[in-house]
Amino acid sequence: MDDLKTALPMKGIRVVEMGQNLAGPFCGQILAALGADVVKIERPVGGDDCRGWGPPFPGGMGTAFQVMNPNKRSVALDVNSADDRQWLQEFIGGSDILVHNMRPGVMAKIGLDGAHLRRLYPRLIYAEISGFGAAGPLKDRPGYDAVVQALAGLFHQNGDPNSLPSRVGPSVLDFGSGMWAAIGCLAALRQRDLTGQGSVIDTSLLETAMCLLGPAMATHGVTGVAPRRQRAGIAKVVLFEAFQTADGEIIFAAANDRLFAKLAQAVEMPEL
Repeated sequence: MDDLKTALPMKGIRVVEMGQNLAGPFCGQILAALGADVVKIERPVGGDDCRGWGPPFPGGMGTAFQVMNPNKRSVALDVNSADDRQWLQEFIGGSDILVHNMRPGVMAKIGLDGAHLRRLYPRLIYAEISGFGAAGPLKDRPGYDAVVQALAGLFHQNGDPNSLPSRVGPSVLDFGSGMWAAIGCLAALRQRDLTGQGSVIDTSLLETAMCLLGPAMATHGVTGVAPRRQRAGIAKVVLFEAFQTADGEIIFAAANDRLFAKLAQAVEMPEL
């Protein structure tokens, strides 16, 4: 295991994570898994809100928090304290990457916004994740996964066509935004190798939703017809669907004619 840790590609890179709940911590988790030294900044009282998501609370912490935060160190700081803010700013200055998904306006209020920190530390990579992005009419609004799923149209795409729209179960926008931020950090490290300069990375739950809905949006743009919910199916593939059987549901995924012919043989209905 020691040899494996030595070989990890981000060994020697220090990341400061000011992450709450899922999106920011998931970005930090990815970077930590790649070998970065991730230092998580938490409130002195309560810490990351995700600590309290439960039950259950094995070891006094919610299971979601434990899944999102392995391989990290944690520091408790009160960002409303001038001394703590000064310590944090200097600590960030000695780091490679800052990741945060704080509410819009919070980082500027405490003097840790991207423009300010990049002036002080030109090599810093500053990655921020928000609900609706750094520009546009919704930029100042906080955004939770379920809210953005509903606004963007993921609810409309999910669920049985004869029932109410449904939220996609896993927090796909939080996780997707965390992945985009991590990819941005990796690209920014490469750019810094070439130019010596850091950068600001901005991603959002809304942009992640637009990416996931790309094929549906393209079809709507051409036809003018909103896609219908398919439950377990895919509208463009004839046999990609779940069916009820005597002992439970079974899903078929025959994504082309060749696979459909093999399926017909497998279910002993070659005439299909």
